[in-house]
This record gives sequence, C-alpha cells and structure tokens, in this order.
Amino acid sequence: MALLPILVAPDSALKTVSSPISQVDSIVQKQMQDMLETMYMAPGVGLAANQVNVLNRVLVMDCADHRAGEDKTPFCMANPDIIWESEEYSVWDEGCLSFPENFAEIERPARVRVQYIDENNQIQEAEFEGLSSHCVQHEMDHLNGIVFVDYLSRLKKSMIIRKVEKIKKGMDVL
Repeated sequence: MALLPILVAPDSALKTVSSPISQVDSIVQKQMQDMLETMYMAPGVGLAANQVNVLNRVLVMDCADHRAGEDKTPFCMANPDIIWESEEYSVWDEGCLSFPENFAEIERPARVRVQYIDENNQIQEAEFEGLSSHCVQHEMDHLNGIVFVDYLSRLKKSMIIRKVEKIKKGMDVL
C-alpha cells in the first residue's frame, strides 16, 4: 500500500467530474486500499478519488469513532449512486481534507440509500444516517466536482478559500 498526496484547494481536479469505472479490478482494488491508508493517516473519515488526483468514481469512508475504541468499518465504493433520500434534513459541521482546518455547517438529507460496486466487484446497497450520511454525500459531491464550500454564501466561501490559500502557501514552504 502507498500513501497518496491529497490535493489542497484550489486545484482543478477538485472541480472535475469523475468518470465511471467499468469494473473493480486489481488496479482499482489497490487504489481503494491506498486511499483508505491515506484517509486513515490524514486523519479523515472520507476520501474521494479526485482528492488524490485520480479522476474515477471511487470513494472510501469510515465514520467509526476509533478514539472511542470502535472497530474500523471501511466502505470502498465505485460508481456510487443515491437511490433514495429522506425528506428530513440534518445539519453537520463538515470539514474536508482538501480544505484543511476549515469547517462549515452544511444541510443535507438526513438519510440516504446508496447503490455502489464494492471492492469485490459486487453491486451493493447501504443506508446511511448521521455522520455517515453526510460523509457519503460529501464524497459523492467530490466525484461530481462539487466541494462543500459550494453550499456556502459567496462571502463565507471566499473567506475559507483565502484561509486555505494561506495554509497552502505555508505547506509549499515546508
């Protein structure tokens, strides 16, 4: 497995719509494992392929509370598609590995059901709520070239982008 560099906004790959994959083969399986390792090391709860400059429709996530002793519960998804969403909405203070040190309250459907291809090339369905619901929707947005700050007012969005650009300049110095 290998750690992958995570792109920091602004980067054109983060605004690019990712292409579907035809099947989960050994190359995509390795990508999924590398993405999981990268996500855990970051640390984060989700990671989309375009965040590591791969423009296919793959995401990984694990919303277990490892600090509280919960076991890892990773999801590896290719070509995820929301097939149902609740009428109820919830608000979550979302962050993003591509927008380090920045968070904003985002409103999304409280529950969603997602169909996807798993790491064994099998079609699966799973229902998510709470943090997991926000996470899967956030990562699927990435695959569609949408970042969480796109949901904010122009003023809030520009403030976060300026903060991230300062952080990025500091990262480039290192």
